[in-house]
Amino acid sequence: MITVHHLNDSRSQRVLWALEELGLPYEIRHHARDAATRLAPPELKAIHPLGKSPVIEHEGQVVFESGAILDYLSRRCAGGRLAPPAASPEYDVYQQWMHYAEGSAMLPLMLDMYVRRLGEAGGPLQPRIESEIANHLGFVDGALAGRDYLLGEFSLADIQMSFVGEAGAMLGRLAGHDRLAAWVRRCQDRPAYRRALKTGGPYNMGPQD
Repeated sequence: MITVHHLNDSRSQRVLWALEELGLPYEIRHHARDAATRLAPPELKAIHPLGKSPVIEHEGQVVFESGAILDYLSRRCAGGRLAPPAASPEYDVYQQWMHYAEGSAMLPLMLDMYVRRLGEAGGPLQPRIESEIANHLGFVDGALAGRDYLLGEFSLADIQMSFVGEAGAMLGRLAGHDRLAAWVRRCQDRPAYRRALKTGGPYNMGPQD
């Protein structure tokens, strides 16, 4: 059995969605953020030294990091489903999206969230943050031209990248990026996504309906 250590309002929502799309059995261990600090509870450190979510346990292994978890689930538990064949050119594109989500695209969005809390003190950083957000969201929007999903067909790359689109929507950054906004709605309308919301509980970056 796959055990998901799930933190509310976190990237672990992607793991639940992936499990639902892949049709894999799993159980959830729910963890709640501290109401004041919004940090993960200390008991997560008993699962992994970083004390962060998502983390899964499966057959004696502990796997952390969203992209690594999604890859593990497809490769080890689902016969490679929702990923292109490893020898195909599409697989290289797929891997780029899987790494790009957290390696580049999320950084300016996270900076925006934190720098906003600084008020005027964060002013000098804001122009660079704004330009980087526009650069990355514009790139993703352009990549979706003429297709419903990042690789054409739905894949785990869409799940991994979904947090970028949802963060952009939450921050009010999708204006002028119509293809990206439509892709976020398309992902959120998938039945497996909706099932994951029911099992995961409150998720403030989800659909507002």
